[in-house]
Amino acid sequence: MLSDRLKQQIRDIHSQLRQKLPGYRPRPGQNKLIAEISKIIAGDYHRQQRLGLIEAGTGTGKSLAYILGSLPYALANNKKLVIATATVALQEQLVNKDLPFFLTHSGLQFNFTLVKGRQRYACIERLQQLIEQPTLFASADFCPDAAQQALLQRLLSDWQHRRWLGDRDTLTEAMPDSLWQQLQADAHICHKQQRQHHHCPFHLARAEIADSEVLVVNHSLLLSDLLAGNAVLPAPEDCIYVIDEAHHLADCGRDLLSASAQLSQQQAWLEKARKQLQLLQGLLTERSLKDLLKLDDFLSDFAAALKPVERSLKDFLPQWFKQAEQTEYRFPHAALPRLWQQQAEPLAETSNKALTTTERLLNELQQQLTEQPKLLRSQPQLIHELASLRLRLEQQQQLWQLLAQPQKDIASQARWLSRTSAQSPLYLHACPLSVSYKLQQLLFQPAFAVVLCSATLRLLNSFEHAKRELGLLDFDALQCLQVDSPFAYAEQAEIILPPTRCEPTDPTFSQELIRLLPGYLDHPAGTLVLFASYWQMQEVASALRSNGFSILVQGEASRQALLQLHQEKVQAGGSSILFGTQSFAEGLDLPGKLLTNLIITKLPFAVPTSPLEAAQSEAISARGGNAFLQQSLPATAKKLVQACGRLLRQEQDHGRIVILDRRLVTKSYGKAMLDTLPPFRRTIQY
Repeated sequence: MLSDRLKQQIRDIHSQLRQKLPGYRPRPGQNKLIAEISKIIAGDYHRQQRLGLIEAGTGTGKSLAYILGSLPYALANNKKLVIATATVALQEQLVNKDLPFFLTHSGLQFNFTLVKGRQRYACIERLQQLIEQPTLFASADFCPDAAQQALLQRLLSDWQHRRWLGDRDTLTEAMPDSLWQQLQADAHICHKQQRQHHHCPFHLARAEIADSEVLVVNHSLLLSDLLAGNAVLPAPEDCIYVIDEAHHLADCGRDLLSASAQLSQQQAWLEKARKQLQLLQGLLTERSLKDLLKLDDFLSDFAAALKPVERSLKDFLPQWFKQAEQTEYRFPHAALPRLWQQQAEPLAETSNKALTTTERLLNELQQQLTEQPKLLRSQPQLIHELASLRLRLEQQQQLWQLLAQPQKDIASQARWLSRTSAQSPLYLHACPLSVSYKLQQLLFQPAFAVVLCSATLRLLNSFEHAKRELGLLDFDALQCLQVDSPFAYAEQAEIILPPTRCEPTDPTFSQELIRLLPGYLDHPAGTLVLFASYWQMQEVASALRSNGFSILVQGEASRQALLQLHQEKVQAGGSSILFGTQSFAEGLDLPGKLLTNLIITKLPFAVPTSPLEAAQSEAISARGGNAFLQQSLPATAKKLVQACGRLLRQEQDHGRIVILDRRLVTKSYGKAMLDTLPPFRRTIQY
């Protein structure tokens, strides 16, 4: 139970924060959030099931509310507070703004750190190797050119002079994925036991975790760590979890529990692996040589088990890919050919044996490198190639393990093939349709307390859909709370629906955007234009730039650099136009003049032909439901609410939202979708 001392402490801190917040106005909704979150966490409602599902509208101040409602209790009871978000923007807001403000004015003493995945960090040793020996790492997929070499030199200089933190999120220049993949930290390349890696960004960041009472993570890291048995974060029973943007949690779980791997043209990497094993013979101890021989046998067994599957492609592919330009084929009801289903278990077993043996060899190589660094210093590609083999085997093992699971009348997975062209390798994919059981098992049952927050958790004024998707239906003590936004929406902003000549599904829609947008971009402050596809954003940006518009486009620089430039232009009294895709439609905080003109080019429907969407629709239909009404429409409405939520971030904000999708007027679902939005003034120009 929440003690009287803690209650008073929370009241006192809240009073102190109110005095320090510029332009503070009383928020009854925030008071309610603080009280309910603190009671859920303290076990006032249930001693074992400390679970809350909270929908809090924009402007309720939920970030500050959940920090105040959870941190005093966490500190008093020696629990770690883990705040998980879906977007980088909200993580940055918490780490750079909310938590520093709370630390300064609350009177509480605590440390906090942003915990990111290993692949968000560069390996500085690897960076130096790429600069000194660029040809050593050249391959068919990657070969650094002169411009990339110059970029690497600048990065090293920035790191040495502390102008760069060594992670991808603080890059000041855009970097292609192919180059970053050569730099990113790897468990077997960037090892903390090696002296030259002691001061790599990843290991410096991880050292901060033990000394921090508050850990800010993303959903992916949280769930992957739970799946890995808490390799990074503390055990769930020692944690109070606040999961913001919780409407993304199930999708993130699906991504993590899905698998894909190359199916055709396997001989090339298998032969390359065998050659690498031969090179390793002179570097390993006698004990490890036995593992080397075993690995060679396991790779042979895997190739033999895969061979009949590959041979069968000759007969199947003409049936599945009837057009040369076709890039995907989904297996209806997740039903694989009988031969493939029979081979799934042997393939899962042999790839697992090969994977386990490869990991032992990598550990042996790390030991050798620690004891005799000069021995392998001249051949860094060996350990890199072995790490690449481990990744391939891990992908194969995860895929075939999923495919070995039998499917019932109503499938529990989506399964499909993909390729980029008729000549390119074929990839096989599997993805679970639901992760509710896993979330229940890994998170909700063992955790000390979990509070899930979002601005969009209800569907048709009910939490039932969210409870079902997240795996919370079996928790009778779950507390559900809805808190309205304090904003005067009708007075502060309007939605404008101008007439368009065609729907977004029309091939000429990009040209329609190029025609219409100039009339809405002549704006005195901050403009954000949201696109449903990256290619369309680039096409429109290119055309408008040729007509004299200055535009900041997502992907042309790091997110942080773009937003900083946008802010500088607006604060200097000018205007700024920012183009972004779906990732800019959530968690982006542009208060005041930084955003007064929001333009949504298209309703954010998921691609109806995507294999996962199609498999989910198929499963709903098999149960007698309506897939469009139960799946597609609600998902799109949620995304639209999130996108519109970018405009008003503070009670004094104002502006307009322009939506260039005529389906809100012409389709039967248009009014229902508009009615899910906050009560903005509406100007419908049809």
